[in-house]
Amino acid sequence: MKILVQCDFDGTITEEDVSFFLLDAFAQGDWRQLLREYKEHKISVGEFNTRAFAMVKADKPTLLETVQEKVRMRAGFQELVAYCSKRAWRFVIVSNGLDFYIEAILKDISLSDLEVHAAWTWFHPEGMKVKYIGPNGEQLDAGLKEAYIKLFLKQGYKVIYVGDGDSDIYPAKYAHQVLARAELLKRCQENNLECKPFNDLVDVIRAAELL
Repeated sequence: MKILVQCDFDGTITEEDVSFFLLDAFAQGDWRQLLREYKEHKISVGEFNTRAFAMVKADKPTLLETVQEKVRMRAGFQELVAYCSKRAWRFVIVSNGLDFYIEAILKDISLSDLEVHAAWTWFHPEGMKVKYIGPNGEQLDAGLKEAYIKLFLKQGYKVIYVGDGDSDIYPAKYAHQVLARAELLKRCQENNLECKPFNDLVDVIRAAELL
């Protein structure tokens, strides 16, 4: 049986949402009003990130310096990656976050070879530009995580989903097993979707060992 672990990044692999650090530090405007609209499902994740990061004029080195100072990894991440490798499971990060900081964080912990699908970003003095590209090369306004889990299922994988956020409920509904914390745990309970809670990623390994 082919097994794949599809894992969220911000708030799952990291302790907090890295993009919020950056917006708090550098956005020149009321990005939290956009966040409220997103959480109330008034705008898509694509619209949120496009409009919020357009408020960020800082260059890439400046942003990455802040990331390196503030980011905290959730305990057990490297152990989980090693565990998946040992069992010949495919480990994939699919995130609504931004590719540039995910790649930099992974490089800092010597895991730059991991498969990552996230928002594409470009830096511009008039504001950052953000775009989601799906597995077929199409631009998406939302649904990146669902698009990839559907692809993985079509490829014949049994998918273990690991996440923490409100947006994770949509791909989680397609997964064979769900590991959830924070907002995703709440949404699973509201939707009567079977899941196992986790605090750190060692808990994910413990759950996976039962497969």
